[in-house]
Amino acid sequence: MERSGRSSKNQGSSKTTKSNSNNSSSKASSSRASSGKKDTNQSLLKEFFIEQLQDIYWAEKHLLKELPKLQKATTTEEVEDALAGHLTVTEEQVTRLEEVFDMIGEPAKAKKCEAMEGLTREANNIVEETQEGTATRDAAIIMAAQKVEHYEIATYGGLVQLAKTLGLMDAAELLAQTLQEEKEADQALTAIAESSINEEGAQEEEGNEGEEEPEDEDEEEE
Repeated sequence: MERSGRSSKNQGSSKTTKSNSNNSSSKASSSRASSGKKDTNQSLLKEFFIEQLQDIYWAEKHLLKELPKLQKATTTEEVEDALAGHLTVTEEQVTRLEEVFDMIGEPAKAKKCEAMEGLTREANNIVEETQEGTATRDAAIIMAAQKVEHYEIATYGGLVQLAKTLGLMDAAELLAQTLQEEKEADQALTAIAESSINEEGAQEEEGNEGEEEPEDEDEEEE
């Protein structure tokens, strides 16, 4: 009877050991699966991050070609100087993006940015549709430039957060510098518009209305 009891206890102990072993194996497999899923997610996120870097890299290089056109079309020195200053800043931002590519071990490759192409096309249309030498054209150019700035602010803001999530802190710091520059450019354009350009544009509009009245009177006299 005692032998039978001992045998029963041994069998129970063996089952417990096997159960613990199975649990440990299950936990290890689950941990590996979780780790693998996390690695996959990180890989996909980094791939997306790189694609967005390529997108904004194309956008900044495209702006280097388009900003001089807007600058040439301006009426006031104030708006012309603001665009000229941002052109210089944009050149620095292109170089900074190339540094970010280098940091993450990727070639500095540009991927066409449909959004920026659309924004600059709209800016060129605005120039064609407004009268040369007027404050109204400058007001329109400021608005077009600010649309570009807002797109860049949204893009760089997202890139900074993605870089932080991926643990790319040095890259995040460089991208944050550009983000701040874009915000400052937007604020500078707003200040110019509010200080003079919009008001001058409104006065031009009133002047045109005043010029139309005599023409109507002449027609009535005839």
